[in-house]
Amino acid sequence: MGIVKFVVPKGSIEEATFQIIERAWQTKVSGRGRIYRVKIGDPEIEVKILRPQEIPTYVQEGFHDVGITGKDWIKETNADVKVLLDLEYGRVKQVIAIPEFFGFNNLDELISDFAEKKKTLRFSTEYLKSASMYIKSKDSYKKYFGDLEPTIVTPWSRTGDNKLVEIFLSFGATEAKPPEDVDAVFDITETGTTLVQNNLKIIDQVMESTAVLIANKEALKDPVKKEKITDMIVLLKGVVEARKKLHIFVNVEEKNLEQLLNILPSLKGPTVSNLSTKGWFGVNTIIDKEEFIRLVPTIRKIAQGLVILEPSQILSMDKITLDEKEVKID
Repeated sequence: MGIVKFVVPKGSIEEATFQIIERAWQTKVSGRGRIYRVKIGDPEIEVKILRPQEIPTYVQEGFHDVGITGKDWIKETNADVKVLLDLEYGRVKQVIAIPEFFGFNNLDELISDFAEKKKTLRFSTEYLKSASMYIKSKDSYKKYFGDLEPTIVTPWSRTGDNKLVEIFLSFGATEAKPPEDVDAVFDITETGTTLVQNNLKIIDQVMESTAVLIANKEALKDPVKKEKITDMIVLLKGVVEARKKLHIFVNVEEKNLEQLLNILPSLKGPTVSNLSTKGWFGVNTIIDKEEFIRLVPTIRKIAQGLVILEPSQILSMDKITLDEKEVKID
């Protein structure tokens, strides 16, 4: 039986999640596509697949020790979990969007217009709590409705005391609801293309979300589990960092060696070795991808045989303290 129970998301970020796991553990995930329990080649880790919406709560309750989910779902569920690492994929924006023919530029204008006309303003979303909190935070809402709670409508219940602002639970295809069913959507988007295709325009951005690694706080108090979770952080962080870097190899004549070393960034220091040809050296180092284009013109003039590789992992092996400040959830 595994030491650590690890839950990963099904759905839109499922493929990207398995890609980072395969690179981190240098193995293929077995069982994908057939069952909800897969193996990652580590007998000390049990892996299960669930919807990302459920993962924060299930990790909080201790059903699983660690999990991968979106920042948006941690905020929506208000889960009491430890956010260990921003995995920097699954990047989406949580936004308010309305029909493009509406003449409003932001949510405050929308709320004010409907309130003054005493028209019921209706939203559709999968994020009921987040939508309610954000709408209530707007100055226009406070002006017209004070501390009244927006009405939240699901197939099972209707809560809240403000009948002029209603938030309806969406089971998907949220962008298809306006203008016949609702006036606005509280939704996530990667590029905004789907919203535009459905004749919607963004008027407010609420937050930006990425996939993160989270842990149950009680699991981190178990020395054995904590040690294994630390190993998981090291492996996953190695992939996150590697995606930002390039490994370059270049040959340089001795007279240009010092000039080359002066311009090359590195993790610790470039590795320099003698080539079989007298007076020539091989230099290899790790650089940030964003530095590459800036360096090429200079390298081209003073060196030869530039080879570029994308590292799959960069493990710093620095001591990780799980008591460090958590990743911020806006």
